[in-house]
Amino acid sequence: MTVIIRCCEQLAETPDQVWADVERLETHPDWMVDALDIEFLTASHRGVGTEFACVTKLGPLRTRDVLVVTEWEPPSRMTIEHRGSVHGVGRFVLRAAADGTEFCWEETLRFPWWMGGPVGERAARPFFARLWRGNLGRLRDRFEPDPG
Repeated sequence: MTVIIRCCEQLAETPDQVWADVERLETHPDWMVDALDIEFLTASHRGVGTEFACVTKLGPLRTRDVLVVTEWEPPSRMTIEHRGSVHGVGRFVLRAAADGTEFCWEETLRFPWWMGGPVGERAARPFFARLWRGNLGRLRDRFEPDPG
């Protein structure tokens, strides 16, 4: 069993402008509250084959997972394979829209037994959906000027 979570956000910028931000993997902890730290394990920090470790915090749980970029198609698609405690694939898809970019984030994840396996996946789905919608909101906020 696997859990599939998909969230989308409308961003006012073009796909090229959004890609220029999200391709900088090292900045993902700036807008992903669950990603605490990224350490690159390869000389490359961009493109297919880039490997990095990410310290992730989900509630009381912390993990250090290894991730590998498996697809890199600027400015439309980035796919990252999870090779840590949680296995699966995460994908960002950017599509031009009339008023900017539709940014969709889809994760297909499989939990280990100690995280509840299929039962944990089902229980975590609403939590992850809420978390990632918030992350996409923070990504959107990176492009909007501070009104204060």
